Amino acid sequence: MASPVHQFEIQPLIPVSVGGVDVSFSNSALFMVIAVGVSYGFLVWGMRERSLVPGRWQSMAELTYEFVANMIRDNVGKEGFRYFPFIFTLFMFVLVGNVLGMLPYSFTYTSHIAVTGALALVVFAGVTLIGFARHGLHFLRLFFPHGAPLATAPILIPIEIISYLSRPFSLSVRLFANMTVGHIMLKVLAGFVVSLGVVFGIVPLAATVGVTILEFGIAFLQAYVFTILSCIYLNDAINMH
Repeated sequence: MASPVHQFEIQPLIPVSVGGVDVSFSNSALFMVIAVGVSYGFLVWGMRERSLVPGRWQSMAELTYEFVANMIRDNVGKEGFRYFPFIFTLFMFVLVGNVLGMLPYSFTYTSHIAVTGALALVVFAGVTLIGFARHGLHFLRLFFPHGAPLATAPILIPIEIISYLSRPFSLSVRLFANMTVGHIMLKVLAGFVVSLGVVFGIVPLAATVGVTILEFGIAFLQAYVFTILSCIYLNDAINMH
């Protein structure tokens, strides 16, 4: 029986080396391309008719749009809508990647810290640049809460700086860890079903079905958490709250 972590192994599909650096097209890259294609197809297919009375697919596309729009409206405000394309793309990329990983013989690229870390660093660098571009050096006031006594500065400022710098780590690890643990649990339970047989494997089979349903919920929840935290960080950069 294959190891539960074998499913996370990155395998080159098209070996490519540039200057001694391995830039092969891997199974991870393949499913990223598939995720982009699925997202694009879902939105284009859903909005192809543009009916006043939306059909099933159009309703799903519009609900997805409104879901992200409301997230930005509630957590950032009107100023955040100029960054809607990025936030929407981020949500769809994480969500579709999570859901695709639930399909048999697929690959979950969001279970790799390299992927989630890269996304988190893009968010972190982006909101930091936005903060300095909008507020200049006044953005540094973010590290000393308004109204706090000046005497507490030697304590509060280091704490706020550490908290700010830890954002990309917490953002990336949360998504990576949840997706990895969930898939390992499914693999282990499925292994019990195979090893115990038809009769004694009923209990682990029922547990596998339950965990699978739970994992689909977690797939959506983690995409939501990743996106809403990005909105909260964006709000700090724009509104200095």
